[in-house]
Amino acid sequence: MKKYFLFLLIVLMSVVVLSACQSDEGNSSTNNDDGNSSDVVTLDVIWFSDGNEGEVFKEITDKYSEDHPNVKFNIIDTPYDDLFNRIRTRVSGGDAPDLARISGVGHIQDALLDLTPYVDDDFLGQFVDAAQPTVVRDEKILGVPTDLTAHGLYYNKDYFEQAGVEVPSSPEDVWTWEEFADALEKVKENSDARFGLAYDLSPSRYSTLIYQNGGRIFAEDQETLSVNEPEAVGALNYFKELHDREITPDSIWLGGENPNSLFRSGQAAAHWSGNWNLQTYDENADFNWGVTYMPKGTQRSSVAGGKQMVGFKDSKHKDEVSDFLLYFASQEVNEEFVSKSLFLSTRIDNVDVEYSLRSDEMNVFAQELAATSQIPTLDWENPNMPAVETLITENVQRVLADDLSPQEAMDAVVENADY
Repeated sequence: MKKYFLFLLIVLMSVVVLSACQSDEGNSSTNNDDGNSSDVVTLDVIWFSDGNEGEVFKEITDKYSEDHPNVKFNIIDTPYDDLFNRIRTRVSGGDAPDLARISGVGHIQDALLDLTPYVDDDFLGQFVDAAQPTVVRDEKILGVPTDLTAHGLYYNKDYFEQAGVEVPSSPEDVWTWEEFADALEKVKENSDARFGLAYDLSPSRYSTLIYQNGGRIFAEDQETLSVNEPEAVGALNYFKELHDREITPDSIWLGGENPNSLFRSGQAAAHWSGNWNLQTYDENADFNWGVTYMPKGTQRSSVAGGKQMVGFKDSKHKDEVSDFLLYFASQEVNEEFVSKSLFLSTRIDNVDVEYSLRSDEMNVFAQELAATSQIPTLDWENPNMPAVETLITENVQRVLADDLSPQEAMDAVVENADY
C-alpha cells in the first residue's frame, strides 16, 4: 500500500511540474495584449512601398528586434490605393494597427497617437522646415516625417554645352527667372533641342512658381484663398511667357503630351519635375544629363511631398510604438533608410547623404528643400486643397489658350472653389 501511495504522489508531482513548464513556455511565446513591455509584443505595421523601401524597412525592424527582443513586427504590405480604407476599417472595427506608413496625416488624424508626451520640446527642430507641418495638427505631433520628394530641374548637358550655356554651380549662383528664360531660349536656338523646357502638367509642379515669387495658395488663416494676389498672378504671367516664347511647348498643358518622353527622347533641353525621375533617367536616358538649381523669382523655393510613420492612439502598446518611432526618426537610422531607398531626408543633419546612385544630383534636390519654407507644405497639406487644385489646372490652361488673363483666371479659382 505504501508503494502505491508513493507512486501516486510521484505522478501528481510530475503533472504539476509539467503544467508549470507549459505555462511558462506559453508566456514567452504568446504576444502580450495588455501592453506589458516585459513580455513579447508584436506590432502590426501597415506598410506601402513605391520601390525597394519595404525591404529596407524590414532590415531596420530586424535589427531593432535584435536589440529589443521583446518587440516583434508584423508588416502588412498594402497597395497605396487601399491604404487609408484598410486603416479606417481596422480602426472602426476596434482593431487599430500599431504603426503605419502614410502620406498625409490629415486623412486619419483623429485615430493617431499624439507623440507630444514622448518627445522633447525641440523634437521638431531636427527636421527641415518643409517637413515639420506634415506631422503637426492642432499643436499635436501625430507622427514622424521620414522621407521627402522635391521639385527640381533636370538638364541635358550635351545641349547646354553645344549652346555654350553654363548652369548654376551652387545655391548662391542661381538664375533669376529672366536669366533662366534667356538661357533656355539660347540653348533651344543653338543646339539640337526642339524645346527649351518640358514642364510637368501638374498643379503642384506649377505652384513652384507661385512660391518662388513670394506667393501662396491659401492665406495665412489657412481658410481663405490668396491665389489671386499679385505674387501668384505674376507667377502665371511668367508661365505664360515661357509658352509664348515657345520655350515650353503648348502640347504638354494643352495637349497632354508626356514631358518625360520629351526630355528622355532628347527633344527638350530641360525638364521641370522631381527627384522621383532619377532612377528612370539613369536607366533610360541615353545622353549626358544632370540636375541643377531651379531659378528664383523673388526667392528660392521647391515644393516638398513626403511620407510619415505614425502610431495609433488605440494601440495596446503605446510605449513600444513611441520608442520605435523615435528610433526610426533618429539620424543614423533615417540616413540608412533614405540612402538605401533613394529618398530625400527630412532631417537637417542628413542633407549630405551618400547615395548608391546619383548622389550629387540627389543632394541638389536636398539643397532645394533646404531653401524651402513651410508655406508650400502648409498649402498642400491643407484639407481643402482637393477642391482647389483642379481649378488651378483648368484656369492655367485657359490662360495658355488665351481664354482668360492671368488675373481673371486666378479670380475664377477663388470664386469657384467650393469647400
